[in-house]
Amino acid sequence: MQQEPIVEIRDVAFGYDAARPVLNEVSLTIPRGSVVGIMGQSGCGKTTLLRIIMGALLPSAGAAHVLGRQTLGLGREELYAMRRKMGMLFQFGALFTDMTVYQNVAFPMREHTNLSADLIHDLVMLKLHAVGLRGASRLLPAALSGGMARRVALARSIALDPQLILYDEPFTGLDPISFGVIVRLIRELNDSLGATSIIVTHDVQEALGVVDYVYFMAAGRVIARGTPDEIRGSDEPFVNQFVNGRRDGPVPFHYPAPGYDADLELAAS
Repeated sequence: MQQEPIVEIRDVAFGYDAARPVLNEVSLTIPRGSVVGIMGQSGCGKTTLLRIIMGALLPSAGAAHVLGRQTLGLGREELYAMRRKMGMLFQFGALFTDMTVYQNVAFPMREHTNLSADLIHDLVMLKLHAVGLRGASRLLPAALSGGMARRVALARSIALDPQLILYDEPFTGLDPISFGVIVRLIRELNDSLGATSIIVTHDVQEALGVVDYVYFMAAGRVIARGTPDEIRGSDEPFVNQFVNGRRDGPVPFHYPAPGYDADLELAAS
């Protein structure tokens, strides 16, 4: 029997107010155990969709089924219980600056479990070892490079062995070495934990190397979907322009303006 998807979004619409629709009839399915990318230009609704998946926002229309529950019907305690099964890697890590690396990773264990201090210690060291930073446990975030901080945040996001891991622009600002490390860790941790990962990003080429499937968004809609190879070979004009970094296409190089001659005449007068 086919396993129930871990996330199913059905015809979801959302707007912060009536004049600002953000998502329009978005549907997607995330199978268990997969690494799925949600990609597109900045401002297309990717992060809003991620917030709906984690229950921070509720759909204006349609339904979001996450971890076997419809988010719209969850009370406060049920919502918190669902989120404890998730891990979240924020765009720039969002580490607590006044806590050490060890304390940052231990934080969710101390907040959400009754584990002994000795067991928390062993688990924290296990998570830090998985991201290669066991030796940095006593450092403060200010002493870390950007790539190291992102790896600590990744260790914290898997502290409770989540079923679903959400990544919001995990590659932003990383140098090539740090990028390579994060990409490898996302894939390895997902597979070793038996988890499911959703990567929200506009870094298409980087993400295509790690995901199993892609949903490509534009203007609040899913305009293409498929495997990485199918997305690379897409004949949808916007996807083709975005994936290949072309200047010419549906997204214009020039911001709308009157004729260039008119501006020159105005400047000369």
